Amino acid sequence: MKKIAILGSTGSIGQQALNVIRAHNARFRVVGLAGGKNLKLLEKQIKEFQPEMFYSSVKPDFAYKGEFLSMEEIASHPEIDLVIIATSGKAGLSPTLAALKVGKTVALANKEVLVMAGELITREASFHQTQILPVDSEHSAIWQCLRGEESNPRRVFLTASGGPFYHYSQPQLSKVTVEQALHHPTWKMGKKVTIDSATLVNKGLEAIEAHWLFALPLDSIEILIHPQSIVHSIVEFVDGSIKAQLSFPDMRLPIQYALCYPERLPSPELPHLELSKIQCLNFEPADQNRFPCLKLAMGAGRQGGTYPAVLCAADEVAVELFLNRRISFIDIAKIVQETLEQHKSIAQPSLEEILAADAWAREYARRSLPCHCEEHKRQSTLSIGK
Repeated sequence: MKKIAILGSTGSIGQQALNVIRAHNARFRVVGLAGGKNLKLLEKQIKEFQPEMFYSSVKPDFAYKGEFLSMEEIASHPEIDLVIIATSGKAGLSPTLAALKVGKTVALANKEVLVMAGELITREASFHQTQILPVDSEHSAIWQCLRGEESNPRRVFLTASGGPFYHYSQPQLSKVTVEQALHHPTWKMGKKVTIDSATLVNKGLEAIEAHWLFALPLDSIEILIHPQSIVHSIVEFVDGSIKAQLSFPDMRLPIQYALCYPERLPSPELPHLELSKIQCLNFEPADQNRFPCLKLAMGAGRQGGTYPAVLCAADEVAVELFLNRRISFIDIAKIVQETLEQHKSIAQPSLEEILAADAWAREYARRSLPCHCEEHKRQSTLSIGK
């Protein structure tokens, strides 16, 4: 029986991971759970799975016999076989390093970990001869396509649904509401990831992540808009052969693949594709000019150093401001761009330098808020006047 710790158990990925474990409870045992501020849900999960250790980002208001430990202590605990990093943002960075340093297998669902510190993370995994198993549907698809192949791919295509605004004009984008942005056409995700999908910055983050996970040149990774979300990634080899991984858009499938690797287990509780009912599969290039966050992310990935960490931090702040209705949807890209332009990057940064860049970017992004707030108020007033 594989002993599992889930960091970020109260989030979307964490809850779906527990669904997979629940369906295969003879194969897995939850030994550690770490949640955020949703104490009510965390308490419910703890009562069901009875972990030996737990953590919450705020002081728990319930009593439990299990040991309260930090996420780093849970991730590196001798009782753990596999750690699922399902937190968002930089919160997953330190626990991932802690797990790798003691040889734990990491199932990674946190994009920012590899985007911020890909060189450090992959170096630790290589040095300690441990595995990083991708959980994102796109990276799981690449992983599955590359299994058994000895030659490197020529190109990799990450697919994107395009989000809810792919065919919006610039004037339409300026009027996007929080409710509209949170209404993703295909996937059910947490708020931060859903907004990142709407701006398409998530595809830039995924490209950087794929670069580190599979040792791929960033320029060999392309983004395709695929509204049906059936094909999760495509790999082209030097002879022109192409492999693609197809499945119903359900995150439980890549989660289960990572947990069960190298096996595949039956999943009758998951929806299966009926190919005869698929009318068409459409693909088109992603327009980076229409979605500047994607362009900024790809640029930060090419520049490297501390630019990707600044990208993640500025985006996190800007998304939070948008969700709190303090800036407009198009202001997200403006804040990220301003922050990147003002940053003085450090090549091959240490962990301390990455965290310092993250802290600087958060402060700078918040300092740029007043001018964007005033512009947002002005635009809102004009809209009401019309």
